[in-house]
Amino acid sequence: MVSWDADPSATFARRLGRSAADLGESGGTTTCPDIWELSNGDVAVIGRDLTDVYVSQLPEGVSVGQDERLVVIPRSMILAAKPDIPDA
Repeated sequence: MVSWDADPSATFARRLGRSAADLGESGGTTTCPDIWELSNGDVAVIGRDLTDVYVSQLPEGVSVGQDERLVVIPRSMILAAKPDIPDA
């Protein structure tokens, strides 16, 4: 089994859902959460880094690797992205 690794050569292909500004989640700033499909099909998520807050609360069997961060985005953003995410 080959482990997955992020491909830094992938580019931003399309936004999934709507922008934070469209959803009223931007707080009037330009630094906003976002969800993007990359050119290779992977997904990039921009959100608040809460790794240090949640790492001690992770469910059994869940971990955050040294090269990973746990980010949080508003619920409205993932709901708005649902129609853009295939079922299979």
